[in-house]
Amino acid sequence: MPAFVPRHDQAQREAEALEFLHLYHAETGQPGLRQRQAALYRDGHLTLSTQELTFGARVAWRNSTRCVGRLPWQTLRVNDLRHVTDHDGVFTHLLAHLHGTLNGGRILPTMSVFGPGVRIHNDQLIRYAGYRQPDGTVTGDPQNAALTEYLRGLGWPGGPGTPFDVLPLAIEAAGQVQLFELPPDAVHEVRIEHPTCPAIAGLGLRWHALPVISNMTLEVGGESFQAAPFNGWYLQTEIAARNLTDERRYDLLPAVAAALGLDTRTRRSLWVDRALLELNVAVLHSFDRDGVRIADHHAVTRQFRHFETLEARAGRSVRGRWSWLLPPMAPATTPLWDRAYDDTEVRPNFTAQQPVWQAARPGVCPFHP
Repeated sequence: MPAFVPRHDQAQREAEALEFLHLYHAETGQPGLRQRQAALYRDGHLTLSTQELTFGARVAWRNSTRCVGRLPWQTLRVNDLRHVTDHDGVFTHLLAHLHGTLNGGRILPTMSVFGPGVRIHNDQLIRYAGYRQPDGTVTGDPQNAALTEYLRGLGWPGGPGTPFDVLPLAIEAAGQVQLFELPPDAVHEVRIEHPTCPAIAGLGLRWHALPVISNMTLEVGGESFQAAPFNGWYLQTEIAARNLTDERRYDLLPAVAAALGLDTRTRRSLWVDRALLELNVAVLHSFDRDGVRIADHHAVTRQFRHFETLEARAGRSVRGRWSWLLPPMAPATTPLWDRAYDDTEVRPNFTAQQPVWQAARPGVCPFHP
């Protein structure tokens, strides 16, 4: 598989397409390799069939070095929507994606690939607003404050001002951007409560059930698809050990500790760790109560080791970025703690997009390492 290198010319794209064709036919056993090679040489690029696009999207997931949940990569459903290039059509299919993938709580890994000229400016289809206040604080999710201001600049009047206002989608098509509000039935949310501490429910916490990533470009066979939103399901630490607890996010550990009645006068009491643990318990309990699929960090890391075993049997090595594969909670208790991985990126894969609301600074990488 080709490693990630900048595309300097047409020859590089053709080389990637040729590599992909060999991979596709070798792994699927499908006939017709010579005919597809001839089409590539004739046209100078590869027009992917739906089957090739589906395979490429699945392998992109398989190759994702930052994802610990790759075991079910072969189950990814791919909606080939390359014929959809208008605002209303894109939004209609995004709603269908949100409704269909929820599947009554039995979430289905799904990707929707749209045509050229389409881009979704939000980094996820469902995000909570962050409203900057005059005193410098933020109501809602501080991570989304810049996105919120960008959307308001496009004409969004803002929501009711709660900590969990759902942002509209900014959809670009044919060089024009339009805003679309997500209807309530497209955003399934889980109320967070603790199985033995009623005071945690009193905090009024909730989180949406579907993490649909929408700011990654799918790179397959020398072709790039800017609008290819995809989802799996949440790992509980993403919500309870990052989104709700990072100091630059909702920063809720002091409130959770107070609800638990913990002594917070010194961190030596380990109140931070205890509050973090119980919030993770609450998130798992709440998703299970509602019948919504969610992984836990012990199960998913064991599944990753099984994924490694299956890949070895297939003659493939597993690449990974260790710092991303380890959970942000009790990492030393997982079977990945003492593992080492090659983090070289190969295609098919996903590449991060520069946020349209984030001004580029010369010499500064806009993405987290």
